[in-house]
Amino acid sequence: MTRHETFAQALSTDRPITIAILAMGGQGGGVLADWIVGMAEAQGWTAQSTSVPGVAQRTGATIYYIEMVEAPDGAVPILALMPTPGDVDVVLAAEFMEAGRSILRGLVTPDRTTLIASTHRSYAVAEKQKPGDGAADPQAVVRAARVASKRVIASDLDALAARHGSVISAALFGSLAGADVLPFPREAFEGAIRAGGKGVSASLAAFSAAFDRARHPEAHAEAHAEPPAPAKPDPLGDVGHAGYDALLARVRADFPAEAQPLLAAGLRKVVDFQDLAYGGAYLDRMRDLLAADRAAGGAAQGHAFGTACAKYLAVAMAYDDVIRVADLKTRASRHERVSREVGVKGEEILYTTEFMHPRMEEVIGTMPARLGRWLEARPGLVRRLDRVVSRGRRVRTGTIRWYLTLYAVAGLKRMRLKTLRHSRETAHIDAWLGRALEVLPRNYALAVEMVGCRRLVKGYSGTHARGEAKFDRVLSAVPLLVAREDGADWLRRLKQAALMDEEGTALDGALRTVQSLAD
Repeated sequence: MTRHETFAQALSTDRPITIAILAMGGQGGGVLADWIVGMAEAQGWTAQSTSVPGVAQRTGATIYYIEMVEAPDGAVPILALMPTPGDVDVVLAAEFMEAGRSILRGLVTPDRTTLIASTHRSYAVAEKQKPGDGAADPQAVVRAARVASKRVIASDLDALAARHGSVISAALFGSLAGADVLPFPREAFEGAIRAGGKGVSASLAAFSAAFDRARHPEAHAEAHAEPPAPAKPDPLGDVGHAGYDALLARVRADFPAEAQPLLAAGLRKVVDFQDLAYGGAYLDRMRDLLAADRAAGGAAQGHAFGTACAKYLAVAMAYDDVIRVADLKTRASRHERVSREVGVKGEEILYTTEFMHPRMEEVIGTMPARLGRWLEARPGLVRRLDRVVSRGRRVRTGTIRWYLTLYAVAGLKRMRLKTLRHSRETAHIDAWLGRALEVLPRNYALAVEMVGCRRLVKGYSGTHARGEAKFDRVLSAVPLLVAREDGADWLRRLKQAALMDEEGTALDGALRTVQSLAD
């Protein structure tokens, strides 16, 4: 017998069971892979795992790949390091769009693959960066999964794990056990969790719930149905604060019923942004806008113009500035929300690190209007100051120094209405609503769309500047549309084009189309 023949006999040609796990940072993909490998080895199998990290936190999940085989005595199994398209038995996706990516990569096939996925969403950078609604359609993944996989087990495993004080890896492990795709008893799965030694009770509780859900999906639909949402408080009902309740009384007495819910929401927003007097100014302006609405026949239109103004005027008056950002970051309610999201327990201490990159433009905006304009008139001085101010900082708001710094910035709220930023926001609001009021008697629907275009302006710093520039470009088409019956439709198309991309490429094309209408 030759040496080559001896080596060939020592290799096993048995096909391994193959499992791919797609998980993002913090979802416990590595722990899940360790549980699976540990369980297989405890049952006398040979198993190995590898991992390939994504390019970044949300441009691609880490893929953990596991192969396991019950090799014959004396034979060495052949195990691969990476999944091969068309040759994966189980895919575990810790987020729904990662399930879609696994289908696109060819890891899920109808003749072989059981797809186990959580239906919750963690939005990708590409989805978040669009100015409008950039969320991908989850139904596309649902349809593809039904066609591409041999079997689908999908439910909100993230919410299930949270209810049991655990993480999604435990729920995925329970779904894997309940799917009966591995030749191991339930006790072997639970033994792997116990061997890990951390968070055992919570992990076992999430595992058990996910196991039962995978085994009995019909029973889950009834037994685990979400409870009805609690009734929301009446937005027009008194809150027990005399000044605020007086403003709500104005809403109920002086404005049409169609506009009252949005007026109440807008009032809450502007009062939270500044104070009761600012809320009164909001209602004063809305009184004038609704008077113009009625004069233009708005009652027959359901007061569509006034209702749109109730929403977008509040958004415009409660603009994002440095003062607002500092205020929100130092609120106790934010600390409580973040604590809940990260699962702070007992006596644990939460430290939040904020990344902040102020520009000299924001600093000037918080100055009194006259001082800010004086400084802007000296660009050389501004450039020198910007070299000091404009740099990224990691701010730990759990420390006294940085918390008090942000708290002091938030305290500038008392001076906000005298700042350069506020004077400019007010001037922009005056120009926007003034143009809408000019159009209102001539083209009611177009005036309503002009008000709605305010959704293009959001955020602060560069984001705000880009949004405002798009807003101005969209409204520049109004003179071409005011005499057209379909003018509102065209302005709506321009608004949607502006929301499609950050650079404004789609808006450029849409504006050329509108300009061609006048040729």
